[in-house]
Amino acid sequence: MTGDRDKGLTYRDAGVDIDAGEALVARIAPAAKATRRSGADAELGGFGGLFDLKAAGFRDPVLISSTDGVGTKLKLAIDTGLYDGIGQDLVAMCVNDVVVQGAEPLFFLDYYACGRLEVDAAARVIEGIARACKAAGCALIGGETAEMPGLYAKGDFDLAGFTVGAVERGAVLPKLSAMREGDVVIGVASSGVHSNGYSLVRRLVERSGLQLGAPAPFAPRMSLGEALMTPTRLYVKAALEAIHTGAIRGLAHITGGGITENLPRALPDGLSAEIDLSSFPVPAVFSWLSQEGRIAPEEMLRTFNCGLGLIAVCDADKAGHALDAFGMAGERAYRIGRLVRSDGSSGVHYQGALSL
Repeated sequence: MTGDRDKGLTYRDAGVDIDAGEALVARIAPAAKATRRSGADAELGGFGGLFDLKAAGFRDPVLISSTDGVGTKLKLAIDTGLYDGIGQDLVAMCVNDVVVQGAEPLFFLDYYACGRLEVDAAARVIEGIARACKAAGCALIGGETAEMPGLYAKGDFDLAGFTVGAVERGAVLPKLSAMREGDVVIGVASSGVHSNGYSLVRRLVERSGLQLGAPAPFAPRMSLGEALMTPTRLYVKAALEAIHTGAIRGLAHITGGGITENLPRALPDGLSAEIDLSSFPVPAVFSWLSQEGRIAPEEMLRTFNCGLGLIAVCDADKAGHALDAFGMAGERAYRIGRLVRSDGSSGVHYQGALSL
C-alpha cells in the first residue's frame, strides 16, 4: 500500500494555487488596461513594465520615485471586508508624495502578499488601485502577487506600492531659494484620517467599545468601519493645476507626523510657517478621536492631518491664483498662514486653536 510519503506533491499541496493567480491576472487586466496613457500601454504579463519618457513629452526630466503602504489601516480593511477603497489609499500615499516635488506621476506598480490567494478580495483591491491610477493620470504597468502560506495568517494580506514621476529639471519643488518672509501658506482639505495614525485609531475604537458595524458617532449615516475607511484624497490633478499658475514655491503632503513634522520638510532654514488653527475646519472624526482618547491638541497635530492633507507655500502676489486653481479642481482650499523669519532651522508656529 502506497503511503502519503510516496505520493507526488504539487505546488497546490504546499498551499500555492497557480490557477488562482492566473485567474486574478485575467480579472484585473481590463482595469489595468484602462490606465493607459502616453508613454505606457499598461499591458500586464511581461517580466518588467516599460515606459517611454519621450512619448510622454519630456525633454530634460528628473525622475522622482516613491514607495509606501497603508499601515495598519489594512487591518481595518480586513476586519470590515471593505476592500474597494484601500487601493486608492495605496496609490495616494505614493503619488501625493511625488507631486509635491513638482512631478507628474507616470506609472505605478503594486505588491500584494497573502497566505492564501482569495481572488475576489485581491481583485477588488487591485481594481481600486487601477481606478486611483487612472484618476491620478498614471499607468498601472505591473505588480507582484505573492502567495506565501505559513507567513501570513488566514485572511491576512499586505500591500506595498511604487510609483515613478517626472518633472523638467528646472521645475523641481520646493524652490527653497525663492521663498520669502510673507509668502502665503494654503491648506487643502483632507477627506478624513487618510492612511496614518491607524494604530492609535484602532486602539481608540477598542477603548470605545463600539463595533465597526455600529453607526459612527461622528457620521451617523455611516458605520464606524465605513467612516474610518474613507480613502485618502488624490491631490495630483489639483496640485499640478496649481503648479501651472506659477504661484507655488513648495508643497507638503501631510502624512504621519501631521503638519508639525511634514511642513518643515518643504521650508528652508531661517523661515518657519505661522499657522492659524482657526482658519480651517476640522472634520468631525478628529474631534471624536481627540475626545475619545483625551488627546492633547499638540499631539493631534503631530499624529494626524487634522483636516489638511496638502499644504502649499505660495508667492503672496499670486496666492489667489493658486486658491482658484485648487477650487476649480474640486478641492477646498484655505489661506491658513504665512512664512516668518526664524533663527536656525525651519518649523511651525501655531496661533489660535483647533476647532475640535
